[in-house]
Amino acid sequence: MAHQARKRFGQHFLVDTGIIHSIIRVIDPQPQDAVIEIGPGLGAMTKPLLAHLNKMAVVELDRDLVKRWNAENISKLTVFEADALKFDFAEWVKAAKEEAKKSSVGGRILIVGNLPYNISSPLLFHLMDAASDVDEQVFMLQAEVIERMVATHGSSEYSRLSVMLQSRYILENVLDVPPEAFDPPPKVDSAIVRMTPRTDLILSDKEYQALEALVSMAFAQRRKVLRNNLASVKDKLNLSDEILSQRAQDISVADYISWACKLAHQ
Repeated sequence: MAHQARKRFGQHFLVDTGIIHSIIRVIDPQPQDAVIEIGPGLGAMTKPLLAHLNKMAVVELDRDLVKRWNAENISKLTVFEADALKFDFAEWVKAAKEEAKKSSVGGRILIVGNLPYNISSPLLFHLMDAASDVDEQVFMLQAEVIERMVATHGSSEYSRLSVMLQSRYILENVLDVPPEAFDPPPKVDSAIVRMTPRTDLILSDKEYQALEALVSMAFAQRRKVLRNNLASVKDKLNLSDEILSQRAQDISVADYISWACKLAHQ
């Protein structure tokens, strides 16, 4: 029986083989890589990935799809029936690293998937818990979301999402995906983003918490200048009148990080 896409799960199944092959080339799976896919759906990406990998895992919330995958009894596939927003990716990464040590043949650790568009932003923040131990993340998302993710300061798309993700990852929009590549077609354009965790900057938990709070304040009211949005911390930061007259979208990621570290260590 054909599986009907469920709106409540944000399901749109990728069916364009050309796009699928392009995504696999972006991921470039190698046999020893440890890969977990979010939302395997009907297997458009899963099965091509399995062809290259010794084994992989998937996280799927839809019980009917979980039953389909379990019924296929694929020995090198582990199926987790779980909500990706609640799944402990950091724990999975830890287990994958331990297994790699035992085998003495380690590959990359990758998280991939066609993320449900209705939960994409909270899911991206949830995945940050595992960022320090992941080699790469490759996701399909709404093109508009990826534009915000990769936006630079001074642009209208630059947002809290831009700053927080760019503080943890190097982001690259690598492929555009049209609606007709899916069944059913979504009402929006999609794209593929490559997210490589930054190794040039490691923030402590205290510094990252300060960054979260600072950026939330700065972008709370986008039309207001920092003098208003950062009223509670501006004296601690000793910001110039020129900076305080700017808006949140005018400030670089590097400056936000510098300010957050200053606050964290006061």
